[in-house]
Amino acid sequence: MQAEQLKDLVVKALDDVKAQDISVIDVRDRTSVTDYMVLASGTSNRHVKSLADSVVTEARDNGVRTASVEGGNVSDWILVDLGDVVVHVMMPATREFYDLERFWRDAPDLGAAGSE
Repeated sequence: MQAEQLKDLVVKALDDVKAQDISVIDVRDRTSVTDYMVLASGTSNRHVKSLADSVVTEARDNGVRTASVEGGNVSDWILVDLGDVVVHVMMPATREFYDLERFWRDAPDLGAAGSE
């Protein structure tokens, strides 16, 4: 699966379970680690877990092997590494505190739809 398709799959998986404030950042020209970073917020620790589970399930159902999932059942922040797309699902306060978007502020923010 191409990075663009994977990004779209992730955004749909997050949207399907009511993720809040989905942001897609194109980091292809800034790092060789991944192509896209997707950030989303959940309303509770349980919702954060549900969002991450949705991404993992949708990826696996489409033949994408999940490289790594960091965070747990009661975590404020779960990271899903799909290789070409890295997904950060967080509680709003955690997202505001770490402000990952700030680190990539010069990268194109593709918004929730994932396209410029």
